[in-house]
Amino acid sequence: MAIEIHQNGQARFDFVDRSLIRACVHCGLCLPYCPTYKLLGSELDSPRGRIYQMRMLHDGKISVLDDNFQLHIDRCLNCRACETACPSGVQYGRLLEAARAVIPPTSETERVLREIVLNRVFTTPLLLEAMGIAARFYQKSGLQTLVRASGILHRLPLNLGRLEALLPRMQGGIVKASLPEVIPARGTRVHRVALITGCVQEQFFSLTNAATARVLAMNGCEVIVPRGQACCGALHTHGGERETARALARRNIALFEKTGADYYIINAAGCGSTLKEYHHLLADDERWAERAHRFSSRVRDISEFLASIELNRDFGEIRRRVTYQDACHLVHGQKISAQPRELLQMIPGLELVEMQEADTCCGSAGIYNITQFDLSMQLLERKMNHVAATNAQIIVAGNPGCLIQLAHGVRQRRLPMETIHLVDLLDRAYRARKS
Repeated sequence: MAIEIHQNGQARFDFVDRSLIRACVHCGLCLPYCPTYKLLGSELDSPRGRIYQMRMLHDGKISVLDDNFQLHIDRCLNCRACETACPSGVQYGRLLEAARAVIPPTSETERVLREIVLNRVFTTPLLLEAMGIAARFYQKSGLQTLVRASGILHRLPLNLGRLEALLPRMQGGIVKASLPEVIPARGTRVHRVALITGCVQEQFFSLTNAATARVLAMNGCEVIVPRGQACCGALHTHGGERETARALARRNIALFEKTGADYYIINAAGCGSTLKEYHHLLADDERWAERAHRFSSRVRDISEFLASIELNRDFGEIRRRVTYQDACHLVHGQKISAQPRELLQMIPGLELVEMQEADTCCGSAGIYNITQFDLSMQLLERKMNHVAATNAQIIVAGNPGCLIQLAHGVRQRRLPMETIHLVDLLDRAYRARKS
């Protein structure tokens, strides 16, 4: 999907399949499922309204520099709940990503995010590692406590003071422990899988990656952890940095092809959705299109994979009341909803309580809680009302962004709840059996 930008600010979408933008029949069935429409009540902040604006851009009736166009496109979470609701099969996520690819950064915060964070830090493993070490040092050395007590956060530019509050309790030490390159299966090897460790996941939730490897090994998997992994490009794809995303995709495809693995396992839903769509991202690249298709066909979310095999059910009891939050790019992007719940219900002693609107976005949405902080917090407020009503002791989710956002909500309300990844809970159940 190529996009041509003219000097006058108009843009023309040159779709491989022009029916993509015309597939929307404007029936409006998506509106009740759109978080921003429910929050703002504006037709222009609904999927139907945004597609209408894209059509106007496509026809040259509005400019890509139009403030209103940018405003309503930027407000979209790209949660893809509209895709689940749509009877016409509109590929809204692809349309939105194409639209964002022609919109220039509209604020200093967004320019910093795109030019420095996304296109430099997240594309350079050494810089990403340095960022992780700095964040863990800031939190674990006691510096965070001193900075918060000083009041300096309120005087920082670019909204950094409010954003600092989102920083989760990071796993591991200041220097995180790395997984070995090969982790043997416990008992007979049934599968050979490669673990995609991710970028945010690896820096903030490295112990969840370790738990993922242990759970896979407990289920007859030899786990390969390839060295030199790069960011998957999900944040870049969703934010309009498509060329950077394509470069990252090529790098990952070449690396994982060498593993000889049956499946590529990911425990971050937002990453998994993008990894499964590499064949769309590289569809116009003759050298990589077929390789991208083969790669995507091997990608499995950890819950999807575990639910598809004969699971080792040697669990100990976990007597806790649990609620589950559907990560948007798991339930709407990958159509995975039943599998995580099936796995939770296999744990002895665990009580699963469904929350209202479990499949509605919590407001994290990649970097949405950075670029659209106020709207993100309003969405989180609605989500936390539903979470609190369950009286759960544990909130389970399958994506690092969701866990960061929900943990922030728990801290704000001072709720006696733990936020945890599904695979960490499964690992805890296996360990409970041993003890």
